[in-house]
Amino acid sequence: MTLKRFLGASALCAAIALPALADDDPAIAARQGQFKLFSHNFAVLGGMAQGRVDYDAEAAQTAADNLFHLTRVDQGRLWPEGTDSASVEGTRASPDIWDDLDDFVAKFGALQEAAETMQEVAGTGADEMRAGVGAMGQTCQACHEAYRDEAS
Repeated sequence: MTLKRFLGASALCAAIALPALADDDPAIAARQGQFKLFSHNFAVLGGMAQGRVDYDAEAAQTAADNLFHLTRVDQGRLWPEGTDSASVEGTRASPDIWDDLDDFVAKFGALQEAAETMQEVAGTGADEMRAGVGAMGQTCQACHEAYRDEAS
């Protein structure tokens, strides 16, 4: 076997043996993008709730509106089996999601409800917005504790 063929065969074997990368999977890239947008908007509200940023009713309402709409994106194509952290490098989605999909869906439903409440109160006052941030944060934490693996 020539060196060229050996290297080619070795590269092919390595490619087959290595786990897939999250960047290569459009579903993972889309859901990670969704959560980046979610985090970007939640940070606006969190900054106000923590007093790091002055309360601004218009900015709070815009962020809450965005969060509401982000939680309404159909999730069906974003979570195909085999896109978990045990199967793919670069994702923190625990395989437990697919083991208890009903609970995962229920937790996402709680997030949707919290986003709806946030949308209703964000622009009405700082205290109301703070309460909404707390409730929404709890839904995030509950899901992360159950279904997000630690960073590798």
